[in-house]
Amino acid sequence: MSRSTDDVRIGSARPLITPWVLAEELPIPDSLADNIAAARLTIENILANRDSRLLAIVGPCSVHDPAALLDFARQFKALCEPLQDAIFPILRVYFEKPRTIVGWKGLINDPDLDGSFRINRGLHLARKVLLDVNSLGLPAASEFLDTTFGQYYADLVSFGAIGARTVESQIHRELASGLSMPVGFKNGTTGAINVALDAIESARHSHWFPSLTKEGTPAVLQSTGNAYGHLILRGGSRTGPNYQAKQVHEAAVALAERELPAAIVVDCSHGNSEKNYLRQAEVMSCLCEQIEQGQRAIRGIMLESHLVAGNQAVQAGQPLTYGQSITDACLSLTDTGPLLNLLAAAVRKSAGS
Repeated sequence: MSRSTDDVRIGSARPLITPWVLAEELPIPDSLADNIAAARLTIENILANRDSRLLAIVGPCSVHDPAALLDFARQFKALCEPLQDAIFPILRVYFEKPRTIVGWKGLINDPDLDGSFRINRGLHLARKVLLDVNSLGLPAASEFLDTTFGQYYADLVSFGAIGARTVESQIHRELASGLSMPVGFKNGTTGAINVALDAIESARHSHWFPSLTKEGTPAVLQSTGNAYGHLILRGGSRTGPNYQAKQVHEAAVALAERELPAAIVVDCSHGNSEKNYLRQAEVMSCLCEQIEQGQRAIRGIMLESHLVAGNQAVQAGQPLTYGQSITDACLSLTDTGPLLNLLAAAVRKSAGS
């Protein structure tokens, strides 16, 4: 009897809901679709410097408690109301957590935080969260890690990101070329920006790549290219932080040399804060100085922020602190407000100079 060579390391399989069925269960109202289209256009105009405001992409490292995220969203929106002449607020709504080795991989992968991996439930939760966030009048930003999950909720996302671990991946560049919203590419984990510049350029082209249709059928899709790819500076293990004026200028020059738009979003967390969430304030202060001095390549910032400062570990049988991250440590919303005011003041000063 011959030995099997097929799926020898697959232990089990479960059916996966199709994007079409999920969208039927949780449809997008016409009014929200119009708002999302308008938000995407605003983001494009800001990236292209046709709108003098800056993007402020703010929120938890990852979503683990939808109720706490919506609580944060309401308060964040209220904080930004008097600042919208200078900044365009976008809520960070990240459902997937890339891991160097292992760990909790996000709300979609393990929504119950217990290793049960109820991915169908996670996809339902993700789409519902995005509907609720958009219903509040806030655009949503999300990172695309799994290349098929976007089919389930990308229609509700206004700003997309490709992370530092996947920026070199051909399939993520192909994916970005077909996404319907502007997409930021982070520099690599070492801090090198060339891989992100390659990705921006690649995503501007048309590609053919395998994916799923909304009905869940395997298909080869053709993208038309994404003209609104841009660079996200997040620091790196070899370069260290890369938010200082010299590095921002060098990045803008590198973009121009490749005839790419000089549009840069700076992540105040990760390598730029050297994994100390409190240092996000230092990064923001430096960026505001550059903006006041006329650095127009900076088109937005990212902050990791939640209701409660810091982070916490998930422990079986132990209740979680409401509104505190279970992944990267975050600034509290209380400490985030003054930073947004500082950013708005810098933008206004730059516009008046």
